[in-house]
Amino acid sequence: MRSIWNGAISFGLVSIPIKLVNATENHSIHFRQIHLADGGRIRYRKVCELDEEEVSGGEIGKAYEDADGTMIPITDEDLAQLPLPTAKTIEIVAFVPADEIDPLQMDAAYYLSANGVPAAKPYTLLREALKRSNKVAVAKYALRGRERLGMLRVVDDVIAMHGLLWPDEIRAPEGVAPDSDVTVRDAELDLADALMDTLGEVDMDSLHDDYREAVEELIAAKASGEAVQPSESEDSGGGKVIDLIAALESSVRAAKKSRGEGEAEAEGEAEGKEDMADVHPIKKKTQQKSTPKSTGTKKSTASTAKKTKQKKTTTKSTSSASSSKGSSSANSAKKQTSSSGRSTTKKKTAAPRKRASA
Repeated sequence: MRSIWNGAISFGLVSIPIKLVNATENHSIHFRQIHLADGGRIRYRKVCELDEEEVSGGEIGKAYEDADGTMIPITDEDLAQLPLPTAKTIEIVAFVPADEIDPLQMDAAYYLSANGVPAAKPYTLLREALKRSNKVAVAKYALRGRERLGMLRVVDDVIAMHGLLWPDEIRAPEGVAPDSDVTVRDAELDLADALMDTLGEVDMDSLHDDYREAVEELIAAKASGEAVQPSESEDSGGGKVIDLIAALESSVRAAKKSRGEGEAEAEGEAEGKEDMADVHPIKKKTQQKSTPKSTGTKKSTASTAKKTKQKKTTTKSTSSASSSKGSSSANSAKKQTSSSGRSTTKKKTAAPRKRASA
């Protein structure tokens, strides 16, 4: 990779010669401006406003425009004479935990490469010190005519530097948050958590620019003379008042389907529905019928109790009747016995009398 800046890392009294290499690259597709009538390319020409003549790059310098429109020329020699200690040095000023760096300050990223064999030892020393401390280095450096702020950290076995915006370059988020007070219900938070869990983690290497691929396909189709079919754009529903709960539920289902969990869940739901058809409705019917049955049981129990009482009553009446009959028969038997006894006695008494008279 081609270096864009050569200098040194100032680590206390240690100086580490390094090369600055871009850590990122832009894959955006760039378009040219053309004349629609004939397809000719439109170019920008640098023209002086005073004489309206085109000016070459060697004739162009820098100037600062004052508030009243006055141009104050500034030459490269003027800038070179400024006391800028970081002109060719990445000066480390502090070591801090990584979470103290506001992500809003993150800017361009670079790799720092050791410049030459003598730089390998101090380079490795700084890299291992950063690893063991679990901290990042905050540094100042100068690039493209201005002093910048940077953060040094370890990526694999390389020291990387992230350009940082100065703290006063971060705008306060005033007037950005919603003006009205909004209350979020627990059910909505639960669905949001479910959506987050469903989306889960992702392999960052698997992410790619779908739009750029579509543009490349469009260019290839046009270059080969093929007809380009307009793609169906999905309605994002922007600006519409929607049911948040329904939207979250639909999002969870869509996320599960996109991750291949929809079919398994559908099968599970189908099995669950079959189980419900086999079990739950029967339970419901049983529960619905159980009330009449229980009522009928109570009624049958009551009728049985009544019958039992009637039987007991009948039995008592029968027994009382039989007992009364028994007692009357017994009484009659006793009467008969007594009467028979009396007659027998009378007969016995009468017999001797007859004998005596004889």
